Amino acid sequence: MNTTTKKTINLIADIGGTNIRIAQAEQSCAAKYKEIETYRCAEFASLADVISLYIEKKQLHDNVINACLAIACPTDNDIISMTNLPWQFSQKALVETLKLNSLTMINDYTAIAMAIPLLNDSQKVKIGGGQTVTNKPISVCGPGTGLGVANLVPISVAGNNQWHCVSGEGGHVDFAPVGEMEIAVLRYLNTIKNRVSYEQLLSGYGLEQIYQALVNIDDDDEEARLSAQEISKRGVEGTCIMCRQSMLIFCQVLGSFAGNLALIMNSQGGVYIAGGIVPRFIDFLKESKFRERFESKGRLSHITQQTPTYVITEAQPGLLGAAAYILQQ
Repeated sequence: MNTTTKKTINLIADIGGTNIRIAQAEQSCAAKYKEIETYRCAEFASLADVISLYIEKKQLHDNVINACLAIACPTDNDIISMTNLPWQFSQKALVETLKLNSLTMINDYTAIAMAIPLLNDSQKVKIGGGQTVTNKPISVCGPGTGLGVANLVPISVAGNNQWHCVSGEGGHVDFAPVGEMEIAVLRYLNTIKNRVSYEQLLSGYGLEQIYQALVNIDDDDEEARLSAQEISKRGVEGTCIMCRQSMLIFCQVLGSFAGNLALIMNSQGGVYIAGGIVPRFIDFLKESKFRERFESKGRLSHITQQTPTYVITEAQPGLLGAAAYILQQ
């Protein structure tokens, strides 16, 4: 069959440390994808194996396949080594093995950022602020295993309006405490860490470290090795005072950090909270001092007061963003 008559398939994937989700982007609409399949990474020896299985299952061999894969690790070099999996591969070799027409590897938070302009009201929850301003920068941060950060900037390419993602390692900037309690938490963390970044508080293990700090500060008999899930559950339910205080500090620090992003990028398009932690306690976040701390920026508080904040509730932002990225390309 001549390649000019072959169907073009936009293959997309969101690759995490536990699961990989693969789908096909709708050519006509970046907000839609189809044929989604989820696989457990540990059951496969390589990324090529799992994508080959998907291609075989969906009978895509005789098509032109363009792939955009979002992955939770750096993608700048040809050799990709995953942090939480024994998967290492060459991008060039992957193209040859899978017989792809093209391959684009993007960071997972680039994908999440690219999804944001496509979100409707059912895929996000607003937590204060004014209205989003069209064609203004957008920022996103996400407490999860770590603290992901990315920013979207509107650009024009050949007369077409597009989004350009500026990613980096913003979660690793130095933590700046506000108030005596956070100073005390920092003092404790300084005894066990050479350096304290925001990720040391705004992540799953960060919430655990906040809790451990409070237990240590109060010389309490509370169990100091609770998991993040246990801390958040007890804190939201109000069954543990120390857990609730840990959650309140977490939300306040998140507000300060998200407000910093708003100032750095002048994110009048909104600041979004992603990741697997915060969507579990949106009501608690609303009732906390998250928004107060977001806005509390001294002489420049007028900027953050008008900047809207949202929690992303879309279940598959990585796939949605990979679809947006490949279709924009």
